[in-house]
Formats: sequence, C-alpha cells, structure tokens
Amino acid sequence: MGKSLYQKVWDTHSVGKLADGRTQLFIGTHLIHEVTSPQAFGMMRDLGLKVKYPRRTFATIDHIVPTINQDAPQDPLAAEMMQALRENADDFGVTYFDLASGKQGIVHVVGPEQGITQPGTTIACGDSHTATHGAFGAIAFGIGTTQVRDVLATQTMAMEPLKVRRIEVNGDLGPGVYAKDVTLHIIRLLGAKGGIGYAYEYAGDVFDRMTMEERMTVCNMAIEGGARCGYVNPDHKTVEYLRGRPYVDMSDFDATAARWLSYASDADAHYDDIVKIDAADIEPTVTWGISPDHGISVSENIPDPATASTPEEKASVEEALAYMKLPAGTPIKGVKIDVAFIGSCTNGRISDFREVARYLKGKKVAANVQAIAVPGSQIVDHQCRQEGIHTIFEEAGFEWRGAGCSMCLAMNPDKLVGDQVCASSSNRNFKGRQGSPTGRTILMSPVMVAAAAINGGVADAREVFDLSSTAAA
Repeated sequence: MGKSLYQKVWDTHSVGKLADGRTQLFIGTHLIHEVTSPQAFGMMRDLGLKVKYPRRTFATIDHIVPTINQDAPQDPLAAEMMQALRENADDFGVTYFDLASGKQGIVHVVGPEQGITQPGTTIACGDSHTATHGAFGAIAFGIGTTQVRDVLATQTMAMEPLKVRRIEVNGDLGPGVYAKDVTLHIIRLLGAKGGIGYAYEYAGDVFDRMTMEERMTVCNMAIEGGARCGYVNPDHKTVEYLRGRPYVDMSDFDATAARWLSYASDADAHYDDIVKIDAADIEPTVTWGISPDHGISVSENIPDPATASTPEEKASVEEALAYMKLPAGTPIKGVKIDVAFIGSCTNGRISDFREVARYLKGKKVAANVQAIAVPGSQIVDHQCRQEGIHTIFEEAGFEWRGAGCSMCLAMNPDKLVGDQVCASSSNRNFKGRQGSPTGRTILMSPVMVAAAAINGGVADAREVFDLSSTAAA
C-alpha cells in the first residue's frame, strides 16, 4: 500500500520515539514573529542556549506592527516587541525581514513569496495559521511559545502522528465562487471541531485548478475546521511558483523539482477518512455567527434556533445570534456593515487585490462604511503600486495601508469600535476578534467584501458586479 504525503513527510522527518510514545520530529523551517518569540528567546537566554540551526529560522514583524506610521508605533508595547525581535535576530543570528528590507509582511505571505516554503518539508511557527504553507505540499504546524523555544533550541518538536482525511472537491465552481467560499463551505459541512486529530489533504478537480495563492487560502483555514494542518499535493504549479525564488536552490532545479513532486500522495495511499464534495453545491458563503463553521450561502437565511436538532445546537445558535444581534430566520443579505476589511494571511495576496480591482474600478464605497485594504507584505504592496491597483482602491474609497496582520486580530491600532459590524476577508469571527469586545465579524471572500463595502451591507457579489457570466476559481 502506498503512502500519503503526510506519511512520507512524517517518516522523512522522524528523529525517534520519546519515552512517552510521542515522535521527535525534525522541523526543517521555523518561522517567527514579534508576538510569540520574545518569551521563547527569553527562556533561551535563561538556559544559556543558542539557536540550533539559525539558517533554518526566519523572522518578520506582522501581528502588532501598525499599518500607519509603521516605523514609529504609538503603542509602547508594539515598539518594545519590534525592538526585541531586532535584538533577538541579531544576537542569535536569525534572518530578519524588517521594515527596511522591503520584504516585511505577514509571516505566512513572506515565507512562500521568498521561496522559504517548499514541498516535502516540515514547518513550524508560533501562529495557528501556519497551515497555510501546506499549499506547497509541506506539513506545517502552529505551535505555542514553549514549543517555539524547543524548536529554536533543538530544531525538533514532540508530537503524536495525525490521522489523514482526504477532502475531494470535484466539478466546476459557479461564477463568483472563490477559494474562500470553498474553505468556508468545507468548515460548515465538517464543523469547527470536525478535524481534531486530523491532517486534511485537499484534492480533486477544484484544487488541481486552483492557483498556489488560492490553495494557500484553503490551507490557511484548515485550523478553523479543527485540523492540525492541511495540505495540497505538489504539482507543476507548485514547481513553477517556486522557480527562481530567493531561497530556492537553482543549482540543479530539475532534480529539486523531481524530489518535491515525489512527496505527492501515492495513488493507493491509505486515508483514515474520505469526504467528497460537489463543487456545484458551493455558493458565495458568509458567516452569520461567532465560529467559522457558522456559515451559510449569501442567498440563505440566518438560522433559527427553533429548528435546531439538539438542545446543544439550539443553545449555540441562540448565543451566536444574541452576540451578533441578528434576527433569526431573516436573510443574511442586506445586513448592514460599518467596516470592510480586505487583507490578512488568508486573503492579502496580490491575486486577491488584482481580482477585487477588476470589479472595484469605477465603483464607490457606501458613505456609511469605512473600508480598509492592507497588503500582506511589502512586496504585495509594491506590486499593487506598480500595477495601479492601490489607486483603484483609493479612488473607490478604501484606505490603503502598510503591510501587516491589521484588523484580522487587532493587536495593532486597526480595531472595531463598539458593536460595529465588519465584512472581513480574514479567517476568524470569534467574539471580540477584531479588537472590540462587542465587535461583530462576518467572514467572506475579498470580492464579497468589496460588494458589501459598495452596497453598505452584505451583498451578493454576483449581483453587484454582474458575475453571472464570469467563472471564478
């Protein structure tokens, strides 16, 4: 019997068994940022330890860095954390993509665009959305601060192997349906806890056709479905995306590419579970509640707790509706918004801004909406400026900001106020996620965010932008 990519990568990186039964796993690449690394480096200093393999660790600032006046944050904590990362990188010999480098950005955008993220590798980062890198056929884990210390000190981490669930999406996506809709649909079907104990392998026609950036969007949210990681098997698109990237060894690229491709799951690989989804069933999808699995198509009504099948489900729906202040059984379309946010490690890449710009040109953001566009990296910002994309956004009424995590988690000045409603291209709609303890988040694709910004409320992008004859991946 053949092996899945997960099994192949696991076997290649297994160092040995620990006394407690866990595997000591070698971590090929360690990504760090300014929020979860200071304590880890502090522990390293207390123990008198050095970074085991400094060349395998890469740092950038993203979470707490402001998107306005980035190099002069008003928040003393932000300034302190940014300075700490600079000092730690210098002291421990770690590569640091700072603001002056022109390469700074969200860690899960920077890794792929620099070619640091590669197939068949293990990747760890003190951030839950590290699963993003699985789009390249890597096994990528989000880890806690103590594990960040362990990886810095030993280049390994201890864990038990996961089960593997293959999620096949076949068929053709309809107009206006994007990668974000696909991943929200999967999470809706399988639940926010459905992937606990699993790695998700995304497969089928739809993922084969997706670009690398679209695959990153899907893998990014594997964690929102409870999975520890998610991945897509490497193919010719993976190879071509990485060709010539700064951290890709081009000395014998053909051999490198062949090695990458060899990690793809075998045709007779074993899976612990297989889920099959018809692409035709996926519509533009938005969330209505306080968990990423609280998703419905834009044409559906907000759930009614009276129709819940269990007391637990009823209580969950009631809690979500009370927080979101939404009436049960009414259309999600038309729910007023106050803020529109396009960005994050889910949807802050060049392709996201290009796609929105196609439809935003000549349109205007509604007067009641504050619209914010935040590129995922300085390189994305540079590309957008070269192509005039930032001008299209600004003329439409969006504020164009500097690179960073921004309003995804609001550890920076970009926050909701009071009970504002935000149409967001990010990955989480938890209570208080966007900076206000009563702020409300509705997740959707970037094009859907643009439609909501123009409409002043949740809208069907297929109607706002006349997408009836435009196929979208």
